[in-house]
Amino acid sequence: MLPVNPERFLADLHHLRSFGASGVLKGVVRPAFSDPDIAARKWLAQQYAEAGLTTQFDPVGTVWGLAEGRSLLVGSHSDSQPEGGWLDGALGVICGLELARAGAEAGVPISAVSFQDEEGRFGVTTGSRVWGGFTSLDDADRLTDTSGTTFAEARARMADLAGDFPDPKRFLGFLECHIEQGPWLDKAGEAAGIVTSIVGIRDMRITFHGQQNHAGTTPMHLRRDAYRGMLAYQQKIIDRFRNVVVPETVWTTGHVELYPGSHSIVPGRCTFSMQWRDGDRDRLERMEEIIREAIAETAEELGLTAETTGMLALDPVPMDPAFRKALETGAEAVAPGRWRSMPSGALHDATSVAAHLPVSMLFVPSINGISHAFEEDTAEEDLVAGLRIMAHAAERMAGA
Repeated sequence: MLPVNPERFLADLHHLRSFGASGVLKGVVRPAFSDPDIAARKWLAQQYAEAGLTTQFDPVGTVWGLAEGRSLLVGSHSDSQPEGGWLDGALGVICGLELARAGAEAGVPISAVSFQDEEGRFGVTTGSRVWGGFTSLDDADRLTDTSGTTFAEARARMADLAGDFPDPKRFLGFLECHIEQGPWLDKAGEAAGIVTSIVGIRDMRITFHGQQNHAGTTPMHLRRDAYRGMLAYQQKIIDRFRNVVVPETVWTTGHVELYPGSHSIVPGRCTFSMQWRDGDRDRLERMEEIIREAIAETAEELGLTAETTGMLALDPVPMDPAFRKALETGAEAVAPGRWRSMPSGALHDATSVAAHLPVSMLFVPSINGISHAFEEDTAEEDLVAGLRIMAHAAERMAGA
C-alpha cells in the first residue's frame, strides 16, 4: 500500500471546506468560477506544486498536478452545488492530492486533478466533457447559467491562469473516489462500494399545448387543460414502466412550468422535465419508446398537442475490469467482508474521462444517504478507509 498519511488527508479535506463554508453544519457554497472556487483551485495548485507535481490550469479552469512521465490520474471536482456538501467531489480531489504525495515518496507516478464545473452551473460535467471531446470549447462558451452569464464570461475570470489541455496519452488511467450519495452502504453498515458502471441518462423537455380559458366558466368536459395532460402522462408511464424497469431504475420530473400560471385560468401550456437513468442502454431506449407513446396518446385523448425538445443522451459507462479488481482487492484488505459491487446512479467526471482512459470508481458511505445538501457527511473512519483502499489499488494500477 502507498504510504498515505490519514491525518494530513483529513486536515486537507477540512481546509478545502473552508473555501465557501456556509456556516451551516459542514455545508459549502462554492459554485464553479465563484470567488471561493477560484481561491480553492489556487490553493490546490500550491499543494500540487509542493508535492513535486507540475501545476497546470487548462482553458476551462480545471487544475492539474502532473507527475513526470506516464502516470495514473486520480481526482474529481472541487466546485459545489449552490447549496452543497463538503465531500461531494472534494473527497476525490483530496484523495488525489494525498495519493500523489504518497506516490512521490514511494516512486510511483501519480497525477492529480480537480475538474471544473462538474456540478453543472453551465452544463453537465462541463470541464471533463470538454477535455473528453464531448463538447467543443466554442459550444461550451455559449452555455449560460440561470442568471444569463455565459461560460466564456465565467472562465475569463481565470484567463490569467489558463494554459493548455494535458495530453490524455500521458495517463495510464483514471481513479475517482466519491461519496455514494445514496443510502445503501450506510444502511448496510458497509465501508465501500466498488462501482461496476455509471448509469446512462436520458433527459428531455416535454410541452403539452391546450386551450387557455376561464377557470370559473369553462365546463370540465370541454376543457383542454395542458396540466391535466401532464398528470395523465405521468400515470401512463408509471403503469407501463412496471414490467420494464428494475429496482435500480429511476425517473424524475423535477421542473414544471404552467402558462400563464394564474389561479383563475385553465393552463394553456404545460412544460415539464423528464429524466430517466439506468445502467442498461436497451432499457433506456425501451423507456424512451414508452415515454413517446404516452405523450402521443395523452395528447390525442385530451385534445392537446405535444412537443419534445432538448434530448440529452448519455450512455452507461462500464468500469475497467482490471482496475475494478484492484479496488476489490484493496477493499478486502482494508474492510474484509464490508464492501459490495454496485452501480452509480449519479453522473461523475469518470464518465467523460472514459473517452480517453480506463476508469474506475470507489464509493464510501453517505450518512443517511444525504448529498447535495448542507447535511451531507461521512464518518471520518470511513473516509480514511476509502483513502486506504485507494492507496492499495493505486499502487497496483500505476504499476500495471
